[in-house]
Amino acid sequence: MPRNKYPEETVQKILDASLELFMTKGYEQTTVLDIVNNMGGLTRGAFYHHFKSKEEVLDALGTRMYFDNNPFDEVKKETGLTGLQKIKEIMRLQFENQEWEKINIASIPLLENPRFLAKQVKDIQDFTAPLVRELIEEGVSDGSIQTSYPKQLSELGLIITNLWLIPSVFPCTRKELMDKLLFSKEVLDAIGLPIFDEEIVNSLRDLMDKIGLE
Repeated sequence: MPRNKYPEETVQKILDASLELFMTKGYEQTTVLDIVNNMGGLTRGAFYHHFKSKEEVLDALGTRMYFDNNPFDEVKKETGLTGLQKIKEIMRLQFENQEWEKINIASIPLLENPRFLAKQVKDIQDFTAPLVRELIEEGVSDGSIQTSYPKQLSELGLIITNLWLIPSVFPCTRKELMDKLLFSKEVLDAIGLPIFDEEIVNSLRDLMDKIGLE
């Protein structure tokens, strides 16, 4: 087969094939060979030219879906919302995005991998925290958020929601996780970021059901 002159198209084919398999067959049950067989005639060599493993594919999928469906871009259009309401809307949009949710669920076991976990922390620090900080500062300006430390609050909020409440990072039972969730709500409420309303708490309960936490 002639060499593919458009590497971005090859990557797109790999990601499309992988996403379909992860969502229909499941991440754990999908092998690299499965992905190769669904890449539209591309070879195993083409796969390994761009990715070392299916873990890297999953990470790339998360990145692609984040930038293709960036909730921060969506809320910027909502001029009638406060800074706090925009943060809650971002969380709501993420829970409603079924593909995003499935990728997040598939990623949960990978957080046991120190390298993958380190990358998640770096992504929070480099990409997500500055965007949340911007909304917190907006909330401080419009009065919906009370804090003198928007940078620190953005980082702490993301560490709680993206790491401390993840069972594969901090193992816990369903009851323990619910206690952590309610405790997190009290803490964030007390320091000026009341993001855990009833709708979001219920969405997190539903997520516990989907990952089978007992």
